Amino acid sequence: MKDIKKICKIALVQAEPVLFDKKASLEKTLRYIDEAASQNPDLIVFPELFIPGYPIGMNFGFSMGKRTEEGRKDWKRYYDASVVAGAEEFRELADRAKKTGAYISLGFSERDAVNGTLYNSNVIFEPDGTYKVHRKLKPTGSERTVWGDANKDYFPVTETSWGPIGSLICWESYMPLARVALYQKGITIYISPNTNDNPEWQATIQHIAIEGKCYFINADMIVRRSSYPSDLNENKAVLQLPEMVCSGGSCIIDPYGHYVTEPVWNEETIIYAELDMDLPAACKMEHDAVGHYARPDVLKLLVNEQ
Repeated sequence: MKDIKKICKIALVQAEPVLFDKKASLEKTLRYIDEAASQNPDLIVFPELFIPGYPIGMNFGFSMGKRTEEGRKDWKRYYDASVVAGAEEFRELADRAKKTGAYISLGFSERDAVNGTLYNSNVIFEPDGTYKVHRKLKPTGSERTVWGDANKDYFPVTETSWGPIGSLICWESYMPLARVALYQKGITIYISPNTNDNPEWQATIQHIAIEGKCYFINADMIVRRSSYPSDLNENKAVLQLPEMVCSGGSCIIDPYGHYVTEPVWNEETIIYAELDMDLPAACKMEHDAVGHYARPDVLKLLVNEQ
C-alpha cells in the first residue's frame, strides 16, 4: 500500500473516436494526453473502446444463424484496427504515462495475440509504464458477435497514492456481484468507461457511488453519424442512425452520490477536478457494504480469479 495523498487531480476526456482507424485513434489519444498533462493531473481517463471506437448501430452482417461476406469484411477491418496488449501502441502509451507522470485509463478493442479473439478491454497504465488490463466479463447484446467473454485477469486493481482504483466497463456495472468484487478490494475510485447517454444511467452511477463509498468516474464519448467511415459495407445501417449517435454525459460523482462535475453533453472536452481522497473513508462511518454494514455469516461472495 502506497502512502495516501489527500487530493487526486483528474482529467476526464470526453471525445469522438476515430472509428476503424488504429493509427489515427492512437494519435488523438496522445494529443489529449499531452493537452491534459498541461494541468499536471494524477489520473487521465478515456472512454470505452476509444481505440478504434465503438461502432454503435452496426451488426457486421450477423443475423440468427447467418452472416454476410460484406459484414465479414467490415468485421475484419475492425479486427485489424484492434490493439494487441504490449504491442507498439502500448509502448507509446506507456512512454506517455512515464513522460506525464500520470496514471492513464483507456478503453480499447483488444486482439488476443494468440487466439485472435477480440475483447472489449480497459487498461490502466502506471507512471512507470507498467499496466494492467481488464477484459469485459460479458459483452452486452449483439456485442457478443464482436467481442468474447473475459477469460483471464478478472477484477484487476491498481494500487495508487490515493488508494486502489479499478474499472468495470459499461453494463458490467449492472452486474451486482461484479461491483462487490471491486468493493472487496477496497477501491476508492471506480472508473466506468462506457457508451451510456441515457438519463437512467445517471441514476445508476449515483447509486453505485453511494453503495461503494467511492468516486465514480463516468467516462463516455461523443459519436456522430459522420464519425463512421463512408466506405463501410454496412453503410446503409449507419445512414439510418441519428446525427448524434452518442451524446456523452461524462461526469464525476462523489461517495455521497453528488456531482463533483455535472454531466457534459454533445461536445468534446476535458473535464478537470480535484478529488478529496479523505471522503471515501469518511463516508464509511455509517455504511460500508463489505465491512460493518455486511453480514458475512449470512452472505458471502466467492470470486474465481483463475
